[in-house]
Amino acid sequence: MKKTILHIFLIVTSIITLSPFIWMLSASFMADGHANVYPPIFFPDAFTLMQYRNLFTRLNVSSNFLNSLFLSITVTVISLLFNSMAGYAFAKFRFKMKDKIFNLLLSSMIIPAQVTMLPLFLMLKSMGLINSYYAIIIPGMANIFGIFLIRQYAISIPDSLIESAKIDGANDFQIYYRIILPLCMPILITLALFTFMGTWNDFMWPLIVLTDNSLYTLPVALANLMLEHSKDPELMMAGSVITIIPVLIVFLFLQKYYISGIMSGGVKE
Repeated sequence: MKKTILHIFLIVTSIITLSPFIWMLSASFMADGHANVYPPIFFPDAFTLMQYRNLFTRLNVSSNFLNSLFLSITVTVISLLFNSMAGYAFAKFRFKMKDKIFNLLLSSMIIPAQVTMLPLFLMLKSMGLINSYYAIIIPGMANIFGIFLIRQYAISIPDSLIESAKIDGANDFQIYYRIILPLCMPILITLALFTFMGTWNDFMWPLIVLTDNSLYTLPVALANLMLEHSKDPELMMAGSVITIIPVLIVFLFLQKYYISGIMSGGVKE
């Protein structure tokens, strides 16, 4: 009886949670005006791809989609490189004031990102990087959370393995590339998923640093479309579906590694 009640509760909760997403997908296939009828309809009488055709042909959302894809992949790759090197250094290297530096970095995590936006904007402006993708890529090259996540995972790697590699003549970069990266693959994929989703869904920072319409990412472009087409909810739902699909695909393919990384990423000293 307890299991039955639990399953019923989980099913009802799942339906309530998923219903807005199901309606969003359904509304994206509706003709103009059908999402505003009363009483509201949950599924369209006739499915149409008109909203998606309007997005990609008349409104040219494809360029914004490619912009977001390029930025998300670039930031993810660069961030993994720098975060993995820093996390490995804090986990296995010995240098002066290592713990104090790491604690100082951790303490900066309590500062809201909104507080640092103005000084970061002024720094990038003085370097002439505003209204370019460098203004998005450079701040995303490394983050404290990523360094912390990889450092905690790398601590669990036996020191004897690294010492054996040094005895065999491997230098620090060879140890990092051939031993640390393969062993840290679950947490690297977890961090890649976090970074990709964060960059793909980021709205505020690209809105601040990008002024050219041709450089807009997909969330910024859809927000502008919402102002112009506020009476076209079907079109906006189609844009929302396009925004969600890439992240959903990436998560479904990497969820096994994501769960593995989360479960084993909390190793303590």
